[in-house]
Amino acid sequence: MSIKIAFVSLGCDKNLVDSEVMVGLCNNDKEIETVSDESKADIIVVNTCCFIQDALEESIEAIVEMGKMKEEGNCKGLIVAGCLGQRYEKEIFEEMPEVDAVIGTTSYEKVVEVAKEVYDGKKQVKEISDIDNAMDNEENSYSRIISTAGHFAYLKIAEGCDNHCTYCVIPSLRGKYRSRHMESLIKEAEILAKQDVKELILVAQDTALYGKDLYGESKLHELLENLCKVEGIEWIRVLYCYPEHITNETIDVMAREDKICKYLDMPIQHACDTVLRRMGRRNTAGIIEEKVNLLREKMPDITLRTTVITGFPGETEEEFNFLMDFVEKTKFDRLGAFTYSQEEGTPAAIMKDQIDEDIKAERKDKIMLLQKDISMAKCSEAIGKTFKVIIEGRLAEDQNVYCARSEKDAPDIDAMVFVRSEEELLTGDFVNVKITEAGDYDLYGEVAE
Repeated sequence: MSIKIAFVSLGCDKNLVDSEVMVGLCNNDKEIETVSDESKADIIVVNTCCFIQDALEESIEAIVEMGKMKEEGNCKGLIVAGCLGQRYEKEIFEEMPEVDAVIGTTSYEKVVEVAKEVYDGKKQVKEISDIDNAMDNEENSYSRIISTAGHFAYLKIAEGCDNHCTYCVIPSLRGKYRSRHMESLIKEAEILAKQDVKELILVAQDTALYGKDLYGESKLHELLENLCKVEGIEWIRVLYCYPEHITNETIDVMAREDKICKYLDMPIQHACDTVLRRMGRRNTAGIIEEKVNLLREKMPDITLRTTVITGFPGETEEEFNFLMDFVEKTKFDRLGAFTYSQEEGTPAAIMKDQIDEDIKAERKDKIMLLQKDISMAKCSEAIGKTFKVIIEGRLAEDQNVYCARSEKDAPDIDAMVFVRSEEELLTGDFVNVKITEAGDYDLYGEVAE
């Protein structure tokens, strides 16, 4: 009789990749069967996130909910994996007695072993490894089970972070920056392509730094060149490039290679130099402006996405207004704003002049209102143009309308292109769409002749 295991994956796409690897490891074991319905599982694994307060609360809520299933249903064991277990390994069993085991951020590949121990009745199992462990079990990624739509997949090219921003807990949870070997990433991309994955989305805490720890310098440009040679992959998208680490070589490869989406996620977090210094960021307004100008010069049609934080400790009205002016002047194509989260154990958490939550939220709303106007203007410019899009599925309310993404849109975080078509379109297909209408963020069109 097999052990039935269900997974609940929370947090970022990097965490999702870890969950997919765990599912693959479980599927490879003859004594284990993975199931999608938690109510039918013997063991439930919750892969958690606690990057900010909202993520922490979501993780706790999920653990409590799965704990109830353990009390009321067939579940015999509850395992907490990922960041929350790593961060609170000493407190979790005391505070959450429903939890039977904890797996740290660098120990997720022990999931089969831990699950069997829990199934056999062992309690308070803890598998916590050195967070700076090298990524030397790369072959485990080859059998990961893709949980995304199937036509796109995330490729995690590195783990950890060396930036040590004053507001961020990631280095204490994920360790120092460790790149995966290029050969293993290319092999995984080839495996994904054979599974009909058409879009690869590169992720890490800072993708621009890829390879510096292994090869002495950033090799993102070289990785991109090699991935472009993988047959079957049609789009390659790059997320999370810190502006100060983006090299001219990377920009040149992005501009030259047709497979690489003319899209870049470039988190800036702020634009005022005084705030950036308090954040521990190594960039400045000048560096950001320089990189934006260079990217747009080399790729006039590039879509630039960024994120900013409002209400960082000590942020004055003058500093916030500088950020507003910078956003208005730069006109990022995509922008997300987040209120500062005071995270225990970070230098920023004990800084003076913490900002009131209402002020943080008010500033966030102002930024997003400004960005809405910018987005609306950019969307209007798309009317009459034709874009290549990938079909994501059919709209439930109207069977002749399909949801799609252009190369300007990353899954789950960006807008959609809604396509009207009398002929059936298949999920994962590429089609050319002429834009006929524009909303504040989304576009509307029809299949081009």
